[in-house]
Amino acid sequence: MVLLAHTVMTAKQNERYSIQIDDGRSINLVPSANHEHLNEKQLVDYVEHRRRFIEWLREQGKHPKKREGYSDYTVYETAYKTARFDRWVWGEEGRYTIPPTPEHAENYIDDVVVFREISNSTKGKTEEALMRYMRWVANTSHTEQWDHQQLFRSGGDDAPRDYLTRRERRLVREQALESDDDGWKVAAIVCVSLDAALRPVEVARATTEWCDVVNQMLRIPKEDSSKNEDNWRVSLTGRTATVLKHWLEERKTIEKYEGRDELWLTRQATPYDSRSLARLLRKLCDDAGIDSGGRKLTWYSIRHSTGTYVTAERDLKAAKDQLRHKSAKTTMKYDQVPVEDRRRALRDI
Repeated sequence: MVLLAHTVMTAKQNERYSIQIDDGRSINLVPSANHEHLNEKQLVDYVEHRRRFIEWLREQGKHPKKREGYSDYTVYETAYKTARFDRWVWGEEGRYTIPPTPEHAENYIDDVVVFREISNSTKGKTEEALMRYMRWVANTSHTEQWDHQQLFRSGGDDAPRDYLTRRERRLVREQALESDDDGWKVAAIVCVSLDAALRPVEVARATTEWCDVVNQMLRIPKEDSSKNEDNWRVSLTGRTATVLKHWLEERKTIEKYEGRDELWLTRQATPYDSRSLARLLRKLCDDAGIDSGGRKLTWYSIRHSTGTYVTAERDLKAAKDQLRHKSAKTTMKYDQVPVEDRRRALRDI
């Protein structure tokens, strides 16, 4: 049975059927390939199904009892892998049906994933996405638990690729110091983020109370940390502490900061977010002559570069502490040899 398209996605619908995530991207609740299979009533039903699943992933999917969700990177990947699975189910059944069953999931792995021309680590990530999905399905419907033994391991193939190189880190820092815009503010945001690997939400939440320039560190309270797990003491270099000290002094003279404790505000007197930070980084890169080379450079590119190079220069423990990871397993994705180090090794052999 062939499923027919009954509706056309408008721009307004597309905006309504998406969720903004932390790195400037958005998750389309209903990818166009799925939308083509649905009439208007089915679309409304599927949007609600997807919205509840993705919100669960973000808010509590990792540890429901602790109300701990997955990172936006994991949610993004899971959302699109499971949408593809739903689409396959509809094709197999010849009709729209939600939720999928454990049998659907098992057949999808055995008949589709195993034979796809992709790496084993990508197959493993697809399995993991389906395992999250089916766990949620079992918890929210009368569907049985999927008792599945994972065939493939995702391994370390998810190491961030879109990070700044050592040279690019230096150029971005120098450009921030050279810029005449906003006094010491941009220099402070960039230098602190390069050292502390700040997530966009942490840039937004940062307050003057975090700053300990005497001891060259940030003291991030538990209630302000991105994962809300522990108080963190994050190291800063002497150079960064000096920049931050100048910004704190300058900040006292700026009217829009009166009565507010945010460390940084935009020109519109609002906290920074992932989009405004991505624009800032792109401008710095353009002004510094940095070619993105096909990379999607966002504020996370700074964080990923810090994780990569702290791991390379020190060890996973140092990177884990600096990046404020609760689990060392999370930090292991940074356990890779940077490309310039590999190039240097080739010259030395």
